[in-house]
Amino acid sequence: MKNRSWLATILVLALVGAGPIRASDESDSGSPISTVAKAEKPKVQIALLLDTSGSMDGLISQAKSQLWKMVNEFIGAKRGGVSTEVQVGLYEYGKDSLLADEGYLRMILPLTTDLDKVSEELFALKTNGGQEYCGRVIKAAVEGLTWSKDNADFKVIIIAGNEPFTQGSVLYSDACTAAVAKGIIVNTIHCGDFQLGVTQKWQDGATLTGGKYMNIDQNRTAVHIEAPQDKELAKLGVEINKTYIAFGASGKDGLRRQLAQDENAKAASPASLADRAAAKGSALYSNEVWDLVDACKKQSVKLDELKEEQLPEEMRKMNAEERKTHLAAKEAERAKIQSEISRLNTERNKFLAEEMKKRATAGEKTLDEALIKAVKEQCQKKNFQF
Repeated sequence: MKNRSWLATILVLALVGAGPIRASDESDSGSPISTVAKAEKPKVQIALLLDTSGSMDGLISQAKSQLWKMVNEFIGAKRGGVSTEVQVGLYEYGKDSLLADEGYLRMILPLTTDLDKVSEELFALKTNGGQEYCGRVIKAAVEGLTWSKDNADFKVIIIAGNEPFTQGSVLYSDACTAAVAKGIIVNTIHCGDFQLGVTQKWQDGATLTGGKYMNIDQNRTAVHIEAPQDKELAKLGVEINKTYIAFGASGKDGLRRQLAQDENAKAASPASLADRAAAKGSALYSNEVWDLVDACKKQSVKLDELKEEQLPEEMRKMNAEERKTHLAAKEAERAKIQSEISRLNTERNKFLAEEMKKRATAGEKTLDEALIKAVKEQCQKKNFQF
């Protein structure tokens, strides 16, 4: 087995088997769940299939630092004037510690809107040697994920690696044909030389599904440009945390995860922390499973039907009217902070675009550069507007 340092986690966008995680899927026992039918949002579903064999530290580092940047590309994305819901699923494949009889692959996350959970799992990834079976992991994702049945939704598998695409007992052509039958595009990313990836059939795998073949330099260090708005965005990212009301059995864990992913983004770079703050200020960042503000806003729960033990300590002493007032105040405070984050992020994006033009050079792309352009172009063909 070759020793390699290549692509780890591709995201965009931000989170298969059990289907999208929603408050109604993970509600606490006895928690009142609203039966009000909610209109379905247009979906962007992204399954990330990441080879974790060999030494992938360079690419994992790229992915950690660029996760929130990629997620932010979908802020404001709409179809027919309706805001988009982005779901992310995560598989790893190709390392010795994974079960051989299962094809050295593991479903890490179902399709989910819980972007903090995606970040948590990304930072937890470890690597070692193994066997990389691209066809088998594509088949697992096609069959194991709960894909939208709406042909207007955008469904994509993104698989990354640098070994031959042909390895394993499951033919990649069969797996890709099964993807097409469900309206799923397969984008492939070869971590290394473009022509070698073509020879090893990475391009063919994408072509079979109408997807895009890309290659990236797994050892290239991601460029982090500091913007004048970064510090203020970071402060607002901390302030908005104070508007979250952790409730139910999932509350404390959700709040812990939120703070932990703030620290992970901060450790990656100031730019990553600003990108995360921008994401937290958008509708893509939703925590209705554990946050009472999001849950009530999305009608997943009814405040007056919650049991006292499901409420945070400070709300248990309040009467019904005081609880409503407290919730409304937190929602208003969050909306105000989100508005300011949005304004600063717009200014920041303009600044970064100009800086990137000045620094533009020829050469191989990093993870975010390869993915953002390809996925946005494919979404636009499905009538998504950015």
